[in-house]
Amino acid sequence: MTETPVVPLSDNGSHVQSCVTYEVRERVALIALNDPDRRNAITHAMSAHLEAAIHRAESAPDVHAVVVTGTGRGFCAGADLAALDGATEDGLERLYAGFMAVGRCTLPTIAAVQGPAVGAGLNLALAADIRIVGPRAVFDARFQQLGIHPGGGATWMLQRAAGPQVARAALLFGIRFDAHDAVRHGLALRLVDDPVAAAMHLAEGPARAPRDVVVATKASMRATAIPGFLDSDHHAEAKNIELGPQAISLGSASFRQRLDAVKAR
Repeated sequence: MTETPVVPLSDNGSHVQSCVTYEVRERVALIALNDPDRRNAITHAMSAHLEAAIHRAESAPDVHAVVVTGTGRGFCAGADLAALDGATEDGLERLYAGFMAVGRCTLPTIAAVQGPAVGAGLNLALAADIRIVGPRAVFDARFQQLGIHPGGGATWMLQRAAGPQVARAALLFGIRFDAHDAVRHGLALRLVDDPVAAAMHLAEGPARAPRDVVVATKASMRATAIPGFLDSDHHAEAKNIELGPQAISLGSASFRQRLDAVKAR
């Protein structure tokens, strides 16, 4: 049963194709990046709409959990290269806003990763509490290959999810993880044929529980991960540490050469 139909999050409220869609099914908000022709690459507009969708779910008394996914064959191809070209720290913050909102979300969050999660797309998946992957899922940090410093808290999130060795393998050695390896290394919880269906089924747990208990339990777990600190504060501080070096790397000749090569293809 669908409680709320799919609603495009357009600026003027018109029913047009939107870069993010929002739907509520049995107390679970299903939020989808919706630019499949571009493998759901994150633009400033998409990031803003994703942030708005997360806030919408948090403010809805009938929503107890959130599932984030992408339409088409790709989960998220990372930040739009045009948005990265010449990006300042402020521009990077705008690109981060969507997945940072997922990381701060007070409700339980699941990333249903049906295809490649690259760069900022990997950040989006890692920002969720849990990741469910499909057979075509690939986790690919990609930052170093593009000649840029990791951003968005990637260094912290990868180490939190899978430990220092796996994080360094991804960020320093460029190792990509397919669906099986993602589960084996703790980057994902489970490999299934239909990750969205599996994520929605998993979300039935918090959907059936009292919302105040769900929110309080997540808040306690966030606070007790490292007693005396909130894990979301660590994410924000990691993002801030990475921000300057990433902005500098985006202005480098090395990144310009790689960007021109990608554009030429």
